[in-house]
Parts: sequence; structure tokens; C-alpha cells
Amino acid sequence: MAEKEKPAFGRDEKAQPRDGHGWFKGLWAIVGLFSLIWFLIRVLPKPSRATYPCQRMAFPLASSFIIWLFGLTGSAAAMHKARRHLARSRYIAFSLAVLIGVGCIWMSLALTADKDAVAATPHPVNSPIGTPQGIHPGRVIWVHDPNATNWTGPGMGDGYWWQSTHSDQAVIDEMVHNAICGLAGKIDINQAWDAMIRYFNIQHGKGDIGYQPGEKIMIKVNFVDMIAVWGNTNYSFTGFGRHPEYAICSPQIMHALLEQLVNVVGVAQEDITIGDPICLWCNEFYDMLHPDFPDVRYLDYLGYYGRTKFQFDTNTPFYWSNGGGAGKTQDYVLKSYSEAAYFINLASLKGHYNHAGITVCGKNHFGSLRRPDASGYFNMHADCAFDTPVEGSYRSLVDLMGHEDIGGKTLLYMIDGLYGGKHALAYPQNLPRKWQTAPFNNDWPSSIFVSQDPVAIDSVAFDFLITEWPDANGPAHIATDDYLHEAALADAPPSGTFYDPEDDGVGLASLGVHEHWNNAADKQYSGNLGFPGGIELLKVTSIPNPDISGNGRVDLEDLAIIAQNWQQSGTPGDIAPIPVPDGIVDQQDLAFLCEYWLMGATP
Repeated sequence: MAEKEKPAFGRDEKAQPRDGHGWFKGLWAIVGLFSLIWFLIRVLPKPSRATYPCQRMAFPLASSFIIWLFGLTGSAAAMHKARRHLARSRYIAFSLAVLIGVGCIWMSLALTADKDAVAATPHPVNSPIGTPQGIHPGRVIWVHDPNATNWTGPGMGDGYWWQSTHSDQAVIDEMVHNAICGLAGKIDINQAWDAMIRYFNIQHGKGDIGYQPGEKIMIKVNFVDMIAVWGNTNYSFTGFGRHPEYAICSPQIMHALLEQLVNVVGVAQEDITIGDPICLWCNEFYDMLHPDFPDVRYLDYLGYYGRTKFQFDTNTPFYWSNGGGAGKTQDYVLKSYSEAAYFINLASLKGHYNHAGITVCGKNHFGSLRRPDASGYFNMHADCAFDTPVEGSYRSLVDLMGHEDIGGKTLLYMIDGLYGGKHALAYPQNLPRKWQTAPFNNDWPSSIFVSQDPVAIDSVAFDFLITEWPDANGPAHIATDDYLHEAALADAPPSGTFYDPEDDGVGLASLGVHEHWNNAADKQYSGNLGFPGGIELLKVTSIPNPDISGNGRVDLEDLAIIAQNWQQSGTPGDIAPIPVPDGIVDQQDLAFLCEYWLMGATP
């Protein structure tokens, strides 16, 4: 019998498994080609688009395709040369050509080989989860005015940021006014507060009623650098070895807020409590507010020198949902919280390094129950991003955001972004620093954010913070925004936790909506792009005025201006919708004018 012919080069082809991934390689080449085309079409006309998330995904595929194509064509050309040199017995040239061909293949493989990831995969943009909250669901107002701040910076011999020479009270008053009006969609500050309170009361089963005399309001601020554990019993902020340059809540924003509550809403001073239960009302800040608001209750940890000492309400328990049934840890809500009809959460805009990643409205409640060194303290830091860096984990912040006497009573969420900082880093890295990203451009952030959606406002703050400081030991750490996923889906959270901080068998519903903006340049969420069910971020510089002519009343002169500029853009008469006009004079502007004209209102 004739011997069976062996395959060339002695290799038994039947013994070799076929490469089952040929189809994948072909698909990869096609995807790489289209990624290259897409990248060039989008980025060449506008280079700033290279920073967009979709382009950051396309670029690695496009670049690897180019490298692969270079290796393939380079190797083919070299091997073609090698055959010609071999046919002419040019053995040295043949050897060099072979080496070049092999080198091209090796380089393309080495440059496109899989490598270990160095950062967490970014979450999809404009993909909202949860249920939007608020009078305008999911709305977050951003007010930015560089004139609010005028400070050289720490260590420059220019005093402290919170002094009246560096934080302009008049500008900040206007910012807070515009923020509240923008959130409610009203041009009148009285109508704005009334609309928000009525919405809140309807949602809480109280009916369509505004503020009632005698109702109490609690304002929780962030005074973390005045924390009581440092033994500062003389209430000095600048003379006790602390760092009074550190960014905490601004006395100017607190003053503007108290001014509106007392003189606009009509709340008696004695019915307002403001403070941070685990900190002190140090003299420097107290003396900037107390002369104008002497009867307000200034809540702190010790209660010395006319301040109000915090007290627990043993009739209002608080349960942490990380254990079931008898396994739940119990605390108590503060009396100033349980007695309040309304709650205002005034946080500070900061990264939270080596712990939570960020600290804004959600984490502001870490000071709401007791000071960290108290006996039996429930360690809320144990489930922060750094201690539990696994997405889809129990987050104590959700219990705080959802309890009926804490987050459940919150009328307004507010973030003080006048001077941002990096909390928990060693001095002086933790001091305020100017922001580099647009529109700040090496200036202080000089911003205020407000919302009635606790998840939406922290989501926006997260996007700002991670854009400015994409640090792996800070905002960019894995699971930093996991508490927002849990809160948005509190009724069916990724962790599977049954969030029930009252321990009454009724779990939390969605606390708000979470998503990420499309890119740092445009800062647009689903609501800005015309899609329902997401966040709507509105940057407000001023509130439109239906008195277009400026004669002090809404009349025929204003109507004539509307008619003269009908269907034109960039002209007087574009006054609606509130708070950000749409750029064209149309029926919305006419309706807005008529509303105030027929009501006889004078802005």
C-alpha cells in the first residue's frame, strides 16, 4: 500500500484545531475601520469632540485598526521584497526583508494586545435610572457668578475666603434669589417659595397649602472643620489650631437663605434651627449671622454661649437597613429634625478623598445623628466607596436620604460651591483651590446648585467633581456614585437591600433620578436633550422680566416689543420659558407676558 502523503512541513492538519475566531477578527477589522471613519468625521471639524465619551471609546479601536493595518501592509511589502531578493540569490537582503516583515507583525500585535484596565469602566451617559422628583421633576439649577468670590487663595496673606471682603453678600443674595426662582419656574421670589412649599405639602398628603405660621424649619449645614472632637470649647475658628481657610458652608449663603425664610416666606426666627449637630457654631461665623437673626436657634454639639445643644428624640427611632429584623442597628433622630415641618439640606461642594469619593447632600447627613467618637456609633464610613469598593452594595446614605424625618422632610437641597476643596487630605492639600475646567478657567467655582431631587443634585455634583478632579483616590474611585444607583432604585436596588429606615415593613420608593451628562463641554442631561424621565440641568444667570420696556409695569409697550420681534431670535422679547428662554420670540413669550399683564402684576 502506498504511504499516505504527509502534509507539507511535516504538520498533520487534521490534528490541529481550526481557529474558531476568524469571524471575530474580520468583525474587529470592520469595527476598527468604521471607528476610524467616525472619529475623523466628528473630530476634524471640531477637535474638542475628542473629549466626548463616544470618541474616547472610538479612538482606541481606530488607533488599533491603524496599527494592525500598518503591520499587515508593512509585513506584506517586506515579504514581497524578500521573495525577489531570494530569486536573485541576494541572501543578506533576503534575510533583512524577512526580519522587517516579522518585525511589523510583532509590533502590531504588541501594540494592540489586551492590557489590564487601570480604571473602572465609565457608566453610560444619558441613561437615567429612578424616578425624577420635584416641582419640575429632575430639575437642578446651577447659578455661576465669578463676582461672588474675590480671594487670592490660602497662604497668600489675604485673610480667609469667608470674610465679607472676599465673598460678596449682595452678589450671593442675587444668586440665591435666582436659584430659588429658577427651581420653581417663577419670576417672583414669594411665588417661588410658595409654589415649592405647596408642591411639597401635596406630595406629603397635607393638601394644597403654603407655609403655616408656627411650622418649624431645620437647616443642616456642613461645618466639618469646626467638628467638636477637637476639644475646641472656646469656640474660636481662627485661634485654635484649625484651618480657617478650609471650605465649609459659606456664612453669606446662610445669611441669604435666612433672609428669604424670614422676610419672604414669613417664618418666625425662633422657628428656624440651623447648624451641624457634631460641630460648633464658632464665633467668627456666629457673629456674622446672629446680629441680623438673633432669635434663630443655632444648633451645635455643646450648646455653649447661647447656642442650642443637640438632643435626640427617643420617640423617633432610626434603623440601619444593613441587617434584617433584630439584626438592624438602631439610632435616634434629633429633636430639631423630628419637630420640623420642613428640612433644608445645605451641603458643601467637595471631593472626599480616601473615603467616600465625594461629599455633597447625601453625605452631609453623616453629621445628622451623632459625633463619630460617641459610644455605640454606627460606622457609616464602613460602606463608603473605599471601604466597600464593590458596586451594588448596601449604602447607609440611602437610609439617611430616605428616612421620613430626615431626607423625607427635605423641601430644598442646596450645594454651596463658592469655594470647592478636597476633604480628608492632609493640610494644605485639603484647602480650597481654583478650578481649571470651563467655565471656571483658573478661578473659584463661584457656584450654587439647588434642587428638590436629592439624587439628581448629587449626580450633577459628581459630574462636576470628577471632571475637575479625576483622581483615583477621590471622585474617580470605583463605587463613588454607587449610593446614587442604590437611592435611585431604592425600591429594587442593585444590592438587594430592603431599605426600611423606619423599620415599619414599608420599603423606600425611588428617591430620585440618576444619570451622567453627555460630556463636560455641553453638560447636557436627558431633560436638556428633550427626553423625559431624566435630569434637567439649567444654568441660570438672571430671571427674565416681562417688563421688557423697563418702564416699571407690564403694558402695551411690552406687547409692542413682542409683536415687533415676533419669530426673531436674539432680540428683546425672548422672556420664556422660565428660567431659561428658548432663544426665539414666540407664543411662549406672549403667554408669559399676558399672565403678568392680566394679573396686574408689576415685577
